[in-house]
Amino acid sequence: MAQKEKLQCLKDFHKDTLKPSPGKSPGTRPEDEAEGKHPQREKWASKLDFLLSVAGGFVGLGNVWRFPYLCYKNGGGAFLIPYFIFLFGGGLPVFFLEVALGQFTSEGGITCWDKISPIFSGIGYASIVIVSLLNIYYIVILAWGLYYLFQCFRPELPWASCNNPWNTANCVEDTHRKNKTIWAAINATNFTSPVTEFWEYVRNVLSISDSIEDVGPIKWELALCLLAVWIICFFCIWKGVKSTGKVVYITATFPFVMLIVLLVRGVTLPGAAEGIKFYLYPNVTRLEDPEVWIDAGTQIFFSYAICLGAMTSLGSYNKYKYNCYRDCLLLGGLNSATSFVSGFAIFSVLGFMAQEQGVDIADVAESGPGLAFIAYPKAVSMMPLPTFWAVLFFIMLLLLGLDSQFVEVEGQITSLVDLYPSFLRKGYHREIFIAIICFASVFVLFSFLFVPQGGMYVFQLFDYYAASGVCLLWVAFFECIAVAWVYGADNFYDAIEDMIGYRPNFWMKWCWTTITPLLCVGCFIFSLVKYKPLTYNKIYEYPEWSIGVGWTLALASMTCIPMVMVIKIIQSEGPLIEVCDHSAWNNHHDCVVPRVSEFSFIEQNHSTFLSIPFTQDMSLLFLALLTFCSYLNHRYNFIVGTSDQTLNAISPSTSCNFANSFHTS
Repeated sequence: MAQKEKLQCLKDFHKDTLKPSPGKSPGTRPEDEAEGKHPQREKWASKLDFLLSVAGGFVGLGNVWRFPYLCYKNGGGAFLIPYFIFLFGGGLPVFFLEVALGQFTSEGGITCWDKISPIFSGIGYASIVIVSLLNIYYIVILAWGLYYLFQCFRPELPWASCNNPWNTANCVEDTHRKNKTIWAAINATNFTSPVTEFWEYVRNVLSISDSIEDVGPIKWELALCLLAVWIICFFCIWKGVKSTGKVVYITATFPFVMLIVLLVRGVTLPGAAEGIKFYLYPNVTRLEDPEVWIDAGTQIFFSYAICLGAMTSLGSYNKYKYNCYRDCLLLGGLNSATSFVSGFAIFSVLGFMAQEQGVDIADVAESGPGLAFIAYPKAVSMMPLPTFWAVLFFIMLLLLGLDSQFVEVEGQITSLVDLYPSFLRKGYHREIFIAIICFASVFVLFSFLFVPQGGMYVFQLFDYYAASGVCLLWVAFFECIAVAWVYGADNFYDAIEDMIGYRPNFWMKWCWTTITPLLCVGCFIFSLVKYKPLTYNKIYEYPEWSIGVGWTLALASMTCIPMVMVIKIIQSEGPLIEVCDHSAWNNHHDCVVPRVSEFSFIEQNHSTFLSIPFTQDMSLLFLALLTFCSYLNHRYNFIVGTSDQTLNAISPSTSCNFANSFHTS
């Protein structure tokens, strides 16, 4: 099909089926309901709504508490080498792919794949499983932060001294460490700091039990904080993008202001220079460790919130002609810059704390909850006006996590609503559905797992397995295969050109077809090879049954893709190529928009090969493999031990054509 004909088909399709929203909420057009049409889809009220929503969604807690620690741990400035390789080779291309896919199809994270290739619709279900598990436990961090924020309004910060009822005989205030004689005597015994005791022990935040099997009673203070943040999250998204697009004006911008304030305060503290040097000092030898590359890859996929369906859902509310390519590049730069700058804000304060205690920075550097609820609170307790800086820090923490949380929930809701649009977009059905998700199911049945005394062990289990880097890499690999090799990279570029008016840099196509899949496969394999069973604080070893539960959580999402593939193939009565094709689009027009057979591995003129129904001939996969081998042998002449009779039995015209996806822009 000629280029102009393809673009005209795309325009006709979007003109007829993806009409721009009139700007009203779902279910407010009675003429659609009378005609039996689905209520029309909302659109962002302005470009800034989309930009701030995406920025709030992927600039979150990981930028502040994970990237700086990984940078120092993995060679300082040398860590930026694998970080930028995965950024430009994986993070940005997949991020742009998801946003553009949502904008092109005007569908959420599940149904968009039905329009690209039905056989790969399992990608959407895998993403929804991951984001559902993520939403269950991620919000618990906000409950901890809210509890800490309330505690900041006491006359004295409760973690600043050992003069509280919950402190044990082993509690030693950090100011004692300035005296090396006293410090040496204390260090020989089993001591704890007041901030650690406030976090873990006795009647306080976690009141952590001895093991995951010792669940203990529910911490009702945390349960109430958890309910409060779920209520806030509900009201942020209950009216769809109309409410989300307005809330992010505060939740997405204020954290940047407070981060700058904390940065300025941090770099003016004594010892800040040593902390920053420790953060960035390059150690190139660390690059020889595969774990450094694994950390870089997983950090990119975490921080860009990709493979969760959320970015696709946010992109689906864009107007069709919106220049998503330009803004994806800008947002990607903002994300990585925030991570980098956060390291200065964090390590300048840690350098100050190390100098105050007379210890090495390595002794105070933490990652994850340890940084947010132990290291940084301890540091602000040593500053002048500690209450002010503590309040500022925990408000920033709450807003960073809150907008990430409700954007991910919005993506989850959008994906599910798009499965049943005629029902869930009608009247107040969507609002009721969101309430059920937030309160009846997620909060009551699942989130309460994290607030008993043994909840921290469950939290670590979810964090290590449910939304692990292995799951995200698995989904990203199949996203690239579905778009670049099944739908066709050139065809997707045609669609993008129709939307934004020009073709993106050819680097994106190279990444989708080759670079990103290879990075995903390599990182995935090394992650499995380097796998270590989960421990808590490097001391407590989880029992085998809990490790089994963890892998069940991981496989719950990963198995969706092959499972849906098998189901689609079994249900199909026609040729396998039709299962891969986006038939819903092809049935809409006399022209094909654009068919998978134009860019699939198998050339169009193989009518005999393509007409074999899979349900009637289970040897199709074997024939496809032989076809592939025949092509490789014909092209490269390196397959050894394959008889000429076997190869000649297959028509030479069935050789695979890989060149279509590598055409220049």
